[in-house]
Amino acid sequence: MIRRLKHPIFATACVGLLSASAFAVYAPIPEQEQGKLLTIYATAGAYYDTNIFGAPADELSSMVYQVSPRFVFNVSASDQTLVSASYQLSVDYFVDRPGKQFLDSHSASASVKHTFSPRLEMELSDAFQLSKNPESLLPGLSTVLNTDQSYSLNQLDGRLAANLTKRTGLTFKGRVATFSYDNETLAEELDRSEFLGGLVLTHALLPEIQAVAEYRHQAIRYADGGETKDKDSDFVLAGADYVLSARTALSGRLGAEYRRRKDADDELMPYAELAVKADYAKGSYVSAGYGFSVEEVSNLDVYTDMTVHRFFANVQQVISPRLVATGSLSWEPGKLNGREGVSPDRDETNVKLGVALIHRLNTRWTVSATLDRDDVTSDDPGRMLKRTRGGLTVRCVF
Repeated sequence: MIRRLKHPIFATACVGLLSASAFAVYAPIPEQEQGKLLTIYATAGAYYDTNIFGAPADELSSMVYQVSPRFVFNVSASDQTLVSASYQLSVDYFVDRPGKQFLDSHSASASVKHTFSPRLEMELSDAFQLSKNPESLLPGLSTVLNTDQSYSLNQLDGRLAANLTKRTGLTFKGRVATFSYDNETLAEELDRSEFLGGLVLTHALLPEIQAVAEYRHQAIRYADGGETKDKDSDFVLAGADYVLSARTALSGRLGAEYRRRKDADDELMPYAELAVKADYAKGSYVSAGYGFSVEEVSNLDVYTDMTVHRFFANVQQVISPRLVATGSLSWEPGKLNGREGVSPDRDETNVKLGVALIHRLNTRWTVSATLDRDDVTSDDPGRMLKRTRGGLTVRCVF
């Protein structure tokens, strides 16, 4: 069941301070891909899913087997230009899924990073995702267990960063995301495009402190029924990135969002992004943070959107040079904003827990054991969810 529709935002991360960019410096390429034109990741695994349709009740569980090859291309077109592309196929076999048991998903991406000068660089990327989750009926009956929730998503991102001085930087960011569902009913309700543009001004107050001021504009446009669903938001944010030491960094953005809704009340709301990350040993770290935002929902005839408080924590522990444990926890209390005359506001809380144990056999082979738990409690019974997935995967890099 589709519930929350997370719209893209410019996420804040705990990162080092910006300085004048060296010529042709790009985001780091993963170690396995360095010096190679083509890298192939071959992944296979099996996991058990206690709720394959994400249903609020009468859950259906199944063993799932998965094969997922991924191809990555990296090429330096010139000393100042890096071109990357990737394609990934995921094929899942659900042992106990009524109807179609083999489901395939596809994702492809491409990016170009170019440094015009030591003070000006650009990045343009496009990502396409095609996810299959077709209708499922009870055998011999017309009872629908799962409507066709197959969809495609295309996301285009652009960034132009300029160092105005040795201490001051200016970045333009833009994003266009387009969602398209196969099911006619879902398409009429959820097909949309989301536009996001922003301007970020940074200034290094001290070598370890960078002040940030940011403006963003967001426009959400639905293909059908936009007169009751479209939205526009303006964000004004201020904050700082602070490197306390070589191992600890803080990042924060506070501000306001003015949201204008079609056929619903406009609203001025706070906005927050806070995070801290500490490396306590080589390869080991802990991070935590909080964010407040407004997100789209699936049942737009009942709710306009929802406000979400997001608390999260992550940890990675290197047990030995070849064995790493990771864990993540998020607690997301929120409020579904009911449409006037249709539904009252309703509370909803989403709790997510994930743990993994990763064993690197050698430079090519990795074995991972994972366990994920999702718990959604809601005043709207149709949005409840309890789901556990646990499994084992093996990956080889060529």
